[in-house]
Amino acid sequence: MEIFLAGIVVAVAIVVAGSQIVTELKRGGEERLRARQLSIAALFAPALSQVQDDPKAILAWQPLAKTLRVQFPQEFAALDAATGSAFPFTRDLIVASHAKWTIDWLAWERAHDATYKLKAAEAQQMLAGSGDSSVARAKLDAIEGEKLDVYQRRYEEYVRVSKSLEQLSAAHS
Repeated sequence: MEIFLAGIVVAVAIVVAGSQIVTELKRGGEERLRARQLSIAALFAPALSQVQDDPKAILAWQPLAKTLRVQFPQEFAALDAATGSAFPFTRDLIVASHAKWTIDWLAWERAHDATYKLKAAEAQQMLAGSGDSSVARAKLDAIEGEKLDVYQRRYEEYVRVSKSLEQLSAAHS
């Protein structure tokens, strides 16, 4: 009988110890999960700041966010729940970035137009007294060509980034 009771005591001790081990493992797992969540949040903190200044930054950071979301689905699910939206780039942030990109484009376009109007006016004034209309015409043509070339390159970038931001926005709908 004593051996039987000793066996029961040992069995209970094993069960209790096993339960404590499982609890500690779970707690350790939860702590590791929180540590990874914090690391991911810290990783994207600079990105969120950069996006405020340069909407194109979101296009550089989004592929990393997508890859990490696949690698760490639990961590991103917890971050999504904590922020109430897709972490780190919410649909609202993407839409705001696209709006800022468009506003920046319109401001650049106005400045570009004003700059080249001034260049053309200065060239006309400087060359008006020279008497050589072929030189004046060539100078004005060069300014117009430069204006169009710079505009075309910037417009291509504007369209490319705009389309990419629109696609990201649609993917977050």
